[in-house]
Amino acid sequence: MHRRIMAPGALAAASLMLAIPASAASHSPGAPGIGDPYYPAYGNGGYDVSHYDLRLKYQPATDELEGTATLLARTTQDLSRFNLDFLLDVSEVRVNGAKASFVTSGEHELEITPKAPLAKGAAITVVVRYRGVPSSKEAYGFTSWHRTPDGGAGANEPEAAWWWFPSNDHPLDKATFDVSVQVPDGTQAISNGTLQSTSSRLGWTRYNWRSDKPQATYLATLAVGRFDVTTGTSESGIPVINAYSKDLGDKTGAAKASIERTGEIADWLSEYFGPYPYNALGGYVPNTDTGYALETQTRPYYSPRNFANGSNTTLVVHELAHQWYGDLVSVKGWKDIWISEGFARYAQWLWSEHEGEGTAQEIADYVYASRAADDAFWQVRPGDPGPENQFHLAVYDRGALTLQALRNEIGDDAFFAVLKGWTQKYAYGNASVADFQRYAEEVSGKPLAALFDTWLFQPSKPGAAAAGAASIARVSGVPGQPESWKKIAATNDVHEH
Repeated sequence: MHRRIMAPGALAAASLMLAIPASAASHSPGAPGIGDPYYPAYGNGGYDVSHYDLRLKYQPATDELEGTATLLARTTQDLSRFNLDFLLDVSEVRVNGAKASFVTSGEHELEITPKAPLAKGAAITVVVRYRGVPSSKEAYGFTSWHRTPDGGAGANEPEAAWWWFPSNDHPLDKATFDVSVQVPDGTQAISNGTLQSTSSRLGWTRYNWRSDKPQATYLATLAVGRFDVTTGTSESGIPVINAYSKDLGDKTGAAKASIERTGEIADWLSEYFGPYPYNALGGYVPNTDTGYALETQTRPYYSPRNFANGSNTTLVVHELAHQWYGDLVSVKGWKDIWISEGFARYAQWLWSEHEGEGTAQEIADYVYASRAADDAFWQVRPGDPGPENQFHLAVYDRGALTLQALRNEIGDDAFFAVLKGWTQKYAYGNASVADFQRYAEEVSGKPLAALFDTWLFQPSKPGAAAAGAASIARVSGVPGQPESWKKIAATNDVHEH
C-alpha cells in the first residue's frame, strides 16, 4: 500500500472543499455559448427560456431605450452562474426575486451570479433593468440597430436581440414574447405577432404586442417611427398588419403594391407548405438605408431599397416562405442555413411558375447554365458554407438547384409531400440538413445521399448528368432567355453579416 503525499496547497484546497456543502460544490457555470461551431459565443448554456416579457420606453429624438426584461426559464443543469447576450447598460438583475450580481465580459456577454445556486430543472424568473442608446453600441465591428430619421429598428441575422433585449440568442432556444413599448404620441411601435392593445397617457402611447408561438430571438423585431398602418384579413382568416414609413417617398407605391399582397401570397404558400403556422401576418418598411429583407416572425422587415426598381412580390414570397422554412422549422446550427434560404429561394421559383413567368425547371436550367464550372460560385458548399459564406448567393441559388434536382429524382408527388410533411414533423422546433435528407429518403423510399452530397457538399459544379442533360440542352442559348427568368434568378435578399 502506498500513501499519496499531498502538497500543502493541495491539502488546504481539499480542506476547503470539505467545508463547502455538497449541493453547492456540484454547481458550475453555464457555458458562455450554446455550442454553435460557426458562432461559439452566441447563445448560452445551462438554461432554456420559455417566455420573454419586455416592457420598454423609447425616445425617438435621442434613440434612448430603457426597459425591464423578464425571462421565464428552466435550468438544464445545476447552475452557479449563467450568461445572457446583451449590449446595453444594466442597472439591476434579479433572479427569483433576489438581487443578483453581474458583470459584462467579451463582446456581448452579461454574466449573472444568483444569490443562491440553482438546481437542475428549476423554474427561474430573471429580471433585467437596463437603458442605453442602441445605435451607439457595436459588437464585432457592426450594429444591428438601424437609426432612422424618426426612430429606429432592430433587425438582422444571425444576431439582432443584443441591441434591445437580453436573451439566450440562438435559434435552439425559442420562446414566446410579450413586447410592450411606450413611445411619444404620434409615433408607432411595430413588433411581431398580434397587437393586443394600445393606451395613451401624458403624451405617451403604449403598444402591446404578443407572439404566442415559439420564436427564435433573431426573429424578434422592434421598429419605432411614423408609419402609415394598413390592416386587413387574408382569405384564410389571418389578420394582416402592414406598416410603411411616412418618409418612403417615391418608393411608397412599389412597397405597398408588393406587401399588400401578403395575405394572398401566404394563402398560396400554404398549398405547398401546409397551413400558415401563426395567428398574424404582415410586413413593415422603416426608413432605413439597409439593402436586405429579413423574415422576422409574422411581420417581415423590408428595406426601402428593396422597392427602388418597382414592385417586388418575389421578395415578399421569399420572406413569407421563411415563416415555414426558417421560422416554424429553424436551424439546429447556423451551418444548416440551407434548410432556410434554399427553400425560400425555391418558393420564388414556384411563384414564377404560378405567375406564368417561367417554370422552376426553366429557372433552374438558366441558373445552372449561367455559371461556368470554374466560377467561384460552385466552390461554396450550401450544406456547410462556413460563417464567411453563410449568406452567399450560392446558398440561395445552388440551394434551390438542389431542390429542383431532388424534385426530378423523386417525382412531384413525393417532392411536394416532403415539403409539406417536413414543416409538420419539425413544427416550432429545429432541424438540420442531415434531418432533411433522412426525411426525404423516408418519404420517397429512395437513397439520396449521393444527390445531396453532389449538390450541397462538393466544391464543384455538378455534371450535366446530375443536373439533367435534357434540361441543360434547352438553355444552350442563355443570353436569349426571357427577362423574367433573369430577374428571378438574380433576385437575392442576402442578409447582412
